[in-house]
Amino acid sequence: MKYIIDSTLANTLQWNKNVIFLDCRFQLANPSYGFEAYLQNHIPLSRYVDLNKDLSSEVKQHGGRHPLPDLEEFGQLLGKLGIDQNTIVICYDDGTNENAARCWFLCKLVGQKFTFVLNGGYTKWVESGFEITSEIVDIVPKKFVVNSNNQIVSSMLEVKSNSQSEKVNIVDSRELIRFKGEHEPIDKVAGHIPGAKHSFWKDVLNENGDFKSKEELEILFAHLSKEKETIVYCGSGVTGCVNYLGLIEAGYRNVKLYAGSFSDWISYDENDVNKIN
Repeated sequence: MKYIIDSTLANTLQWNKNVIFLDCRFQLANPSYGFEAYLQNHIPLSRYVDLNKDLSSEVKQHGGRHPLPDLEEFGQLLGKLGIDQNTIVICYDDGTNENAARCWFLCKLVGQKFTFVLNGGYTKWVESGFEITSEIVDIVPKKFVVNSNNQIVSSMLEVKSNSQSEKVNIVDSRELIRFKGEHEPIDKVAGHIPGAKHSFWKDVLNENGDFKSKEELEILFAHLSKEKETIVYCGSGVTGCVNYLGLIEAGYRNVKLYAGSFSDWISYDENDVNKIN
């Protein structure tokens, strides 16, 4: 796999001075959980990043429930965490992958080329019997120079202009009942962006919580042409990052994330929303 690293290989790299683990554990229902879990125990030498505070910016009228952070500020954060362009970064969460994938995507967005997601996350690491600690590492800051990779992000206007185009795949990553508009537990409007196809983000994982193989991912996404541009969205731009990563691993090259996602789409009253009865 190109951007997914298994725990056995990651374990051999953990004491390499050029490798940094980022602990991305987070729960929407309990925002303090991740940092508290990190303080209790984590992979040695890892640093903690928070979905709300570090991997998102302030919620406004538009931009969705988890707007992207300012890229220069995110680059400064990476520098404070001891990361530069040559650092190998390994992102992990509890193994659900959405928060680790969000961090991975942001690193990719600011031009950090050597970033990976830990397959199976912290859960797999612990199950494998690898070392954990409660010790907080002293960080030596570095200078991170942002080189924005903006072609991997799609705006609301771009999605709108392509919503009926046969040249673009628009992929809704949420649960099927949310895509159909049968039930919406979070956003004020139910349904999906017109023209979108459904592919639930959790389907990129197998029964053990690991990412499926390249061949399995190619089968999963077979209804999406590799020749077309593919725009992925979810509810707020977090779980969609898992589908984005899955598509990249399956060999899709022209993939973008609609970062604001459905929660941004419905913030514009003029935007249509489709349902399936």
